[in-house]
Formats: sequence, C-alpha cells, structure tokens
Amino acid sequence: MESMFKIFFELTFRLLTSVLAAFLIVSTHASAQTFTTVTDPSAVDGTYLLGISGNNIVGYYVDGEGTKHSFLYNGTTFNPLNDPSATAFTFATGISGNNIVGYYVGASGLSSFLYNGSTWSSFNDPLGGTYATGIDGNNIVGYYRVSTGTPNGFLYNGSTFTTVDDPLGVKGTYVLGISGNNIVGYYETSSGVQHGFLYNGSTYTTLPNLYGNGVSGNNVVGYWTTNGSTYTSYLYNGVTKTVLNDPLALSGATFADGIDGNNVVGNFSSGNTAEGFVADLEATPEPSTWALLLAGLVMLGVIVYRRPKAQS
Repeated sequence: MESMFKIFFELTFRLLTSVLAAFLIVSTHASAQTFTTVTDPSAVDGTYLLGISGNNIVGYYVDGEGTKHSFLYNGTTFNPLNDPSATAFTFATGISGNNIVGYYVGASGLSSFLYNGSTWSSFNDPLGGTYATGIDGNNIVGYYRVSTGTPNGFLYNGSTFTTVDDPLGVKGTYVLGISGNNIVGYYETSSGVQHGFLYNGSTYTTLPNLYGNGVSGNNVVGYWTTNGSTYTSYLYNGVTKTVLNDPLALSGATFADGIDGNNVVGNFSSGNTAEGFVADLEATPEPSTWALLLAGLVMLGVIVYRRPKAQS
C-alpha cells in the first residue's frame, strides 16, 4: 500500500511541477493592460494626458468655452500650470522628474519654457518659433518652424540647439519624445504622407506605424490610422507591436502619447468628449509569485518523500 502511495505521489508531484514550470515560462512573456481613467474635475470638453514621469503626469483639459488649461497631476491632485509670461495659453507637453517643458504664447509671440517646480525659464531655437515637446534629464526635444513654415526637429541640451531632421521628411520633421539616446516623432514626405521614426543619435529608422509620440528605453508608443478617422494605439519594442485599446474607448479610438517604464498615458474618445487614461502594462501574473509556489511545492515533496516510515 505504501509503495502504491509513493508511486502515486511521485507521478502527481512530477505532473504538478511540470505544469507550474511551463506556466512560469509562459507568464514571463504574458502582459496585461490595466486602464485607469483620469479626468480633471474642471474639464468640460475633454482631458488629455501628454507626458509621464514616475507618479507625475502633465496634460491639459478643455473648459466649456474651448480654452485649454495645462495641469500637473500627481495621482491625487490636479495643479494648474501657467507660465507667468503667457498671455494666451500655457501648453505643458513633457516631464522628467521635477522638470516640465512645453510652450506658450506671450507678448512677443511663441516661446518654449522649462519649469522646475519653482522657476519658469524661456528658451527658443534661433532658427524659428519653438515648440518643446519632450524632456529626459537635461535634454529637451521639440520642433521649430522656419519662416517658410516648414517644421524641423531639435535637440537642446541647455546651451546648444542641434537640428534633428529625418532625411525622408521633405515637408518637415516633428520630434515628440526622448529617452536616453532615442528620439521619436514623425516626418512628412514630399507627397504629404506621414511616417513615425526612431532616431538613436546616428540612424533614422521608420516605424511600422504612423506616429511615434513617446519613448522609454526601447519602447515606443503612438497611434496610426487606416482611413483618417479610426485610430489605434500601439506599443512597439523594436520587434513586436502590441495594440493598446482602452476598453471604454468608442470604436477603439485610443491615443497613446507618453510612456515611462510600464506606464502609458494618453486619451480616448468616449463619444461626447475625450478622457485621459493611464495604462499599466506590468507583466501578470508575477513570475516571482509562481517561482515561490514552485519552490514551496518542491520543498514539500522533499519533506514528504524523506519522512521516516512508521514502525510496525
């Protein structure tokens, strides 16, 4: 009887450990998308999230008169962002740590700004009107428009402006995000077709989607359209494209604009207005949890197997 129990236990133990081991391998490659809606309480005609760094998010909302108002959201509170030099609007677009960038219209026209939580400072590319769109550490990216109206991308390190232009962008290059040496945006061909791109400091690579809006490490987020009215967002790691679709979005209209680690921000259409979202792309289930369970099962098997036999 004891021998039969031992055989049964060993077979069951091996089966369970094999199943759990296989599930552990699969779980390390599985991912879930958890979307959380974020709406500024002052919004009437939409909330739009543009950039994220840790727990802090920048974006804007639209009031009942169609006026845009930028904010910093820390997960609990919406704090207004208004450059004191602005006469029309302040448009916060990117964030890295405590530093926020964007642009505004003042008495002398369009200017970009850097806000560190206490001080506002203005900067402008000497070649044209400047739109700051992203920041990572001390490096700021965006685009400027020359007198002809053609947009050109730029990289600004706090003292020097370097032009960033995709060679295929005959009608312009728009730079929208930066992470380390990686810069993303989109360019427009001579025929008016727009393509997303990734620039690593030496090489321009066309993305398999329309816009490259945000980047974190090797991960790029953005969206594309097939007919000019239906939009789909994506996460692209250089090899694989994963669709991002807020389940509350009307007809899948999800717009990803920023990414930091496993968190993506943007907005989706709910029909009558736009709502902001934060998508958590953390892998699930946690491989470490299953690893502990598997280790515990192995230990239990060893204890039972080595338990002293009862004396008859």
